[in-house]
Amino acid sequence: MNEQPKKTKKAKHLQTETTPPASPQPELASQSVRVTEKLAEYLAAMQGSPLEQRVAIFNQVSAMMKDFVGLPHPVLGVKLVKLEQVNANDYNPNVVAPPEMRLLQLSIRKDGMTMPVVAARASAAEKFDIVDGFHRKTVVTNTTDIRESLGGYIPLVELNKSIEDRMTSTVRHNMARGTHQVELSAKLVTALKKHDWTNQRIGMELGMDPDEVLRLKQITGLAEAFKDGDFSKSWS
Repeated sequence: MNEQPKKTKKAKHLQTETTPPASPQPELASQSVRVTEKLAEYLAAMQGSPLEQRVAIFNQVSAMMKDFVGLPHPVLGVKLVKLEQVNANDYNPNVVAPPEMRLLQLSIRKDGMTMPVVAARASAAEKFDIVDGFHRKTVVTNTTDIRESLGGYIPLVELNKSIEDRMTSTVRHNMARGTHQVELSAKLVTALKKHDWTNQRIGMELGMDPDEVLRLKQITGLAEAFKDGDFSKSWS
């Protein structure tokens, strides 16, 4: 009879030892709500400020959220950039016929801008050069109602790439959409060769096997550009 209370105490002691610590999740959730509410209050207070100021806030918050999420995709850091700060490149091998340009204009007018322009720049002090989205930028620039609806800005995703890497990015974007012109591809390949890219590297970066690159040579007569002859089936 005297042993029973001791067993009860031991059981309580064991129960105390095995009880997991309280979860911090409710506290974190509460902090998140407070931060969100504070941000909403701040944005509401700034709603009547000039567009340039609101754009600056948008760009800052967008950059912060990209860093916060920590996922390595440029599209998560979309920003608004003045149209005059974005230039065309001189190597884009993608030409859109007038009917397709009119369709693109109609699409943006009816559905809004759904895809940002992709661009890069050598330094923060320089203007952006388009990697992908030249025709979207052209439509926004030349169509008054669309330009005004964006306040003279264009949604943009920035890539941190060298000039030759921008070229290959442009071609990959074009090829992914099935739009690519052979004669202008030749111009691009010649430019890459001037940057000391090997035929092997060109093929790998553009997603072409050796036969495709050789076919480009034959079609365009780029014997000089390919004179080093470093093709090999080993990189297909």
